Amino acid sequence: MRLHMLADFHATDVIEAILIAVLFIFASSLLKEPNRKQFMAIMIAGAGAAYLNGGLGVWEFVFTPVVTYCAYKGLSSYRFIGVGWLFHTGWDVVHHLYGNPIVPFAPTSSFGCAICDLVIAAWCFAGAPSVSELIRGNGVTRAVVYIPRPRVPFREAREAQRLRNEDYNEYRHVQWKAK
Repeated sequence: MRLHMLADFHATDVIEAILIAVLFIFASSLLKEPNRKQFMAIMIAGAGAAYLNGGLGVWEFVFTPVVTYCAYKGLSSYRFIGVGWLFHTGWDVVHHLYGNPIVPFAPTSSFGCAICDLVIAAWCFAGAPSVSELIRGNGVTRAVVYIPRPRVPFREAREAQRLRNEDYNEYRHVQWKAK
């Protein structure tokens, strides 16, 4: 692949990209659930096709179904939407280095889009809370982590339960006699 001349990227470009992401998040958070999740899935599906004819040839047509799959799975999970935005972030960087910018008259638009996409992906991984939920302080959902218990054979488990019951009964008996 050819590496073309890269335009200078300044701090103002980073600030602009972050502001665009924050505005997008604010506008999206005005939607109620489940409409917000459906809207975000549609947006990542559209973003996956934004670079068609972006200078990377057949790879453009390989990337689009990958992001479309994330969008489809994103109809039920913000994690997949976040993964889709991360894929798009990588695709933005590749286009910044090797392909055409997303906005033809703005040479740094692909790199700015990558920064914007990272902020949106982080919001999606946080559960895409509405701005009003964040202001009230109950917005970011906590991830529920399932930690499986170690498998114990039935006999050992039953014996452990019996010992716990004996210890408890003995404790109760001692407490009763103390009164």
